[in-house]
Amino acid sequence: KSTWDRPVSTTYRGYTVYETAPNSQGMAALMILNLLEGYDLSSVGHQSADHLHLMVEAKKVAFADRNRYISDPEFVKIPVRELLSKEYAQQRRTLIQNDRAAEAATIVPGSFGKDTIYLCVVDEAGNVVSLIQSLYYSFGSCVVAGNTGIVLQNRGAYFSLNPDQANCLKPHKRTFHTLMASMTFRDGKPFLIFGTSGADGQPQTHIQVMSAVFDFGLDIQAAIEAPRWVSGRYLLNQAEGTLSLEGRFDYPTVTELKRRGHQVQGVGNLSPDMGSAHGILIHPENSLRTGGSDPRADGFAIGY
Repeated sequence: KSTWDRPVSTTYRGYTVYETAPNSQGMAALMILNLLEGYDLSSVGHQSADHLHLMVEAKKVAFADRNRYISDPEFVKIPVRELLSKEYAQQRRTLIQNDRAAEAATIVPGSFGKDTIYLCVVDEAGNVVSLIQSLYYSFGSCVVAGNTGIVLQNRGAYFSLNPDQANCLKPHKRTFHTLMASMTFRDGKPFLIFGTSGADGQPQTHIQVMSAVFDFGLDIQAAIEAPRWVSGRYLLNQAEGTLSLEGRFDYPTVTELKRRGHQVQGVGNLSPDMGSAHGILIHPENSLRTGGSDPRADGFAIGY
């Protein structure tokens, strides 16, 4: 049974960012942005060691809460307001060390009292759509719905068999999932329509592209093409703990990240494992639309 849910949102340097609500992981990107808002990123240089380090460490803190709290809201109480509050971000920001990488496994959640597609559209009237869909692995569950030809998805693989976890398996329960479609508004009007594939890498790509646009003024295509990183796994069956960097990061940046304790591993210059991002930026001055498409995978931007 499908539900029509309200998106979750936060503000970031004057922008209002909307993400898909739980049981999606979309909140993770918002929690990362709240953490990063406490730093003057524009002063450290785009994709410098300081910039990457702060984003990676903020991801680790946000993912501790993501893994603890996000599941089917019809089965577990998710403290959305508390998790997305600026006060909570200020408290959690104390876990981030500027000169040292934290072990992800040591960050505890806070307490309170290749198969994914993304597309976005803006029409002549300014209506916008941000849509993401996935089977989870190439043929999903390998079950077809009758004679429709529609293959059913396999997101049930994300359930945990540990009864103490929020995402534990139960009848009629929806699993936590990674799909997250995003919209950012500026002064109440659509500004950035964006999304990506990439499993656990999705919120990480969201905040990398958003930081490039919001903090450093890159256009949407340049922000998408920029060298990308993923902290931890980007597929369910991979190990945590590594920081995967595309080969286009400069040597001093990589060396400094290693010095701070990040377990760096290199991937290709435009690795499909880093997701396939696409977006549309609507310029507030003249409503001009500019589209960006990821060279890491199939896709294109088109206007007419």
